[in-house]
Amino acid sequence: MSLINQAIVKAVTLMPKSVVGIFSRRYIAGDTLEDGIRTVRQLNSKGIYATLDVLGESIQTRQEAEKYKEEAIEVLDSIHKNKLLANLSIKPTQMGLNIDTDFAYLQIKEIVAKAKEIQSFVRIDMEDSSTTDNTIEVYKRIFQEYKNVGIVIQAYLKRSFDDVIVLNKLGTNYRLCKGIYVEPPTIAIKDRQAIRDNFMKILKQMLTDGNYVGIATHDKYLIDESYKLIREMNIPKDKFEFQMLLGVREDLRDKINRDGYKIRIYVPFGKEWYAYSIRRLKENPSIARHIVKSFLTFGKI
Repeated sequence: MSLINQAIVKAVTLMPKSVVGIFSRRYIAGDTLEDGIRTVRQLNSKGIYATLDVLGESIQTRQEAEKYKEEAIEVLDSIHKNKLLANLSIKPTQMGLNIDTDFAYLQIKEIVAKAKEIQSFVRIDMEDSSTTDNTIEVYKRIFQEYKNVGIVIQAYLKRSFDDVIVLNKLGTNYRLCKGIYVEPPTIAIKDRQAIRDNFMKILKQMLTDGNYVGIATHDKYLIDESYKLIREMNIPKDKFEFQMLLGVREDLRDKINRDGYKIRIYVPFGKEWYAYSIRRLKENPSIARHIVKSFLTFGKI
């Protein structure tokens, strides 16, 4: 990130929380599960699928983790009750991964078991590199018993292709993304085009080995290259989908939908929206510039 962008993002983080909230609404469904359900219904009405996610991560106590587990189960109940075209996404640290791996395994396993009861699916998110090994370990343990669970691979990590070679043998269901966490160059690719190239290399290997892939990107280059690869390999539509974040590149979202490909939108909600919003701003400083400009001109409107 350039020095100018760093300054802009810092300026936004110093603004009142209520102001940041005004401009973050397009990226977050709201504070409550009801807000999330309403947003998913709107997407479903357009033929667009969704992934619901309760915001909150890196909790400190088992009690917090158990609370989030119950909220996740409540989300699954609501998906079933409302007959939504949606599944659930969870963060391992939210389920206590940094407290105790076995504890997090049991928490996530209970959620996945509930999802199986209602014929739903759970995506285990990938967080920063300090959690990668434990996240994959938990996923593998759960997958031995339940197949309605998938994991995330981040293309900017140098290890990811090797991880995929191993995980493909299990029949893993993936979300493939670039990756958002700040990692050192010793373990992460830093060049933009090199990340793109690794993304496509990984995607090709996943599809070659017959795995289901959620192609998660807002990068038109990667979407176009994915289209090309899918056509060249003659991949059936039931072996992949595209995925995006709520409120980002809706033009591309709608184009993918019109093109007849399955598109799924990540729909976050919850009271921990501020930390999520700041992370989104750090990823996309152009949003921060818009907020600064709007804030400075607010009194003139």
